Amino acid sequence: MTPSEYDAATEHREAETARELGKFMPGELARERAHQGTARFLPDGLDTTGHHLVAVENGSGEVVGNAWIGPDPRQAAGTASSAWLYDINVFPTFRRRGYGSAVLSAAEELVAREGWTSLGLNVSGDNEAAIALYHRNGYDVESMSLRKSVQQAPDINS
Repeated sequence: MTPSEYDAATEHREAETARELGKFMPGELARERAHQGTARFLPDGLDTTGHHLVAVENGSGEVVGNAWIGPDPRQAAGTASSAWLYDINVFPTFRRRGYGSAVLSAAEELVAREGWTSLGLNVSGDNEAAIALYHRNGYDVESMSLRKSVQQAPDINS
């Protein structure tokens, strides 16, 4: 990934993260949290140790998307045997052509070369296309987090 591809990927990832977080918090706070996530996990940008930020090209050399693979953030630093797919993005004009599966396969090969034994990821529960892609490629649900918005009850003492 070139520096300009990194900038574009970061802008897209943070916008998508803010959009998801915006379902549960004010927009400005969601954008700040998305930016903080990048700063936390990629303190040195493209040069962050242990992280792989890659541009995905098809057989014709066209960039069709990008991916970010690194240590599983749920494990203690230096002890992780699992990798994490922080982001996968196939550009809209290239979707539904098998590139998502190809990116996952390449990510799994990279994970194996790095000595990690598994690859985890997180997906929004309403992203049915991504969920179907992951299931087709052998990914299983490991945990599930649910949320329900509730209305605050009126104060009966007022």
